[in-house]
Amino acid sequence: MQLNIRHVTEYAYDAPVDFALQKLRLHPLASQVQTVQDWSVDVSGGKIETSYTDHYGNHVDLVSAEAGTQKLSIMASGRVETRDTAGVLGKFYTRAPLWHFAQQTTLTEPGDGVKALSEAIGTEKDVLDGLHALSAAILKAVPYETGTTNATTTAEGAIAAGKGVCQDHANIFVAAARIAGLPARYVSGYLLMNDQVDQDASHAWAEVHLNDLGWVGFDVSNGVSPDEKYARIAVGRDAHDAAPIFGLRTGAGNESMIVSLQVQQ
Repeated sequence: MQLNIRHVTEYAYDAPVDFALQKLRLHPLASQVQTVQDWSVDVSGGKIETSYTDHYGNHVDLVSAEAGTQKLSIMASGRVETRDTAGVLGKFYTRAPLWHFAQQTTLTEPGDGVKALSEAIGTEKDVLDGLHALSAAILKAVPYETGTTNATTTAEGAIAAGKGVCQDHANIFVAAARIAGLPARYVSGYLLMNDQVDQDASHAWAEVHLNDLGWVGFDVSNGVSPDEKYARIAVGRDAHDAAPIFGLRTGAGNESMIVSLQVQQ
């Protein structure tokens, strides 16, 4: 399937900015499940200072804002050819070793809530079936609802709130899988939604490494494994590691952000 994607992020500052630097992970990852046919990142009000591939295999652009600017616009767009592999990415590795993905982070540090949910893995004889059971248990415990959590919400925090979004679901899933001794990681990307071109934000899901299959994906929010409707852009141990955009700035005044995202065939 060919996905056409246009992702625009606009920052507005009510006072001139002294310094701002944005770390972008907005370039789709080439792999067995997708081919990047055409892709570009265009910046207005700033420039790309450098680009590199991090230890997770993510393409990273560092963007600086022009001194004194009050508006910074970043547009990532292009075409990605995707393939349905029933969620199996396979034995595809980067410089980050598997043991690195077995480590918990601040966002995924387990408490009683994550530990209780992780027990779902053991309810099935097969580990793969157990992971699907975990996905269902998370969605039941933390139904999808926007406006309750934010980028700093931990896995335990989302469980306590009893509501969350795809970011929370993925963080909880990887935390629970690690308790079972399985390397797990967070994936950010895009999802083609039925009858909906315009979207509010990018998507997120989880991947777990199984010895016989390699990396396998689980989209808790939709109760499925990723197929040809999904495009992967970054991976990491949690939502922070794989955030599409993360930055800092200095200077007085407030910042506002508007995101415009279209995904279509």
